[in-house]
Amino acid sequence: MASSRDYVPSKDANFDAWFHNLVEYVKQKTDKDNPVWDHIPPAAVTKLSDASDDWHVHYEATRVPHTPAATTAKNDARKRNEKVARDFVQRYLRWDPVTNEDLKNLGIPLRDEIPTSHNEVNEKITVIVETHDKRELRVGFWVTSSTSKAKPDGYNGAVIAWAILDSPPISSKELINHELSSRTPYTLTFDESQRGNMVYIAARWENGRGIKGPWSDIHGTIIP
Repeated sequence: MASSRDYVPSKDANFDAWFHNLVEYVKQKTDKDNPVWDHIPPAAVTKLSDASDDWHVHYEATRVPHTPAATTAKNDARKRNEKVARDFVQRYLRWDPVTNEDLKNLGIPLRDEIPTSHNEVNEKITVIVETHDKRELRVGFWVTSSTSKAKPDGYNGAVIAWAILDSPPISSKELINHELSSRTPYTLTFDESQRGNMVYIAARWENGRGIKGPWSDIHGTIIP
């Protein structure tokens, strides 16, 4: 079972097998004809698959007699593609409909085995949304009534939910895109074609068990 400290295998051979299993499992669950997981964009699956392929090519090149340059290239490939895998796990596999059984099959720590003393999240969150640059908004957040902007001890960070909508959402359930940020502010980056649209944003705290707190108010602003 994966360690709650670091679930990514350290040995290259084990990492290669783990990464391949992750990609194939995700592809099966997001099959376009009968998706079990419909919260993951196809582009994100493609990016994960491409990262696995990129890593595997460089890894295979070091399994035969090779130059020091090949080892360096493999190490660089591991660094950039492991980041893609970790980001994917954090962004898409920490939420329903992904189950603990799925996480077990993927070699990722189960949500109820992540060590933390917090069994519930009561802290309210204050959110501000500011224009940063073209196609970018900065989402600032902190514990309401706190003088510090650090996330609470033992917490993963803030879940930032957002959606581009034609009219204000009735509830946070309509904010279908999720990001997890451990530091404030978090920068949301949009496509050029999305400029001028209205985007609605809210956030809430998540602790180490994946338990989430109350939502902030929903903020609406125009994508610059």
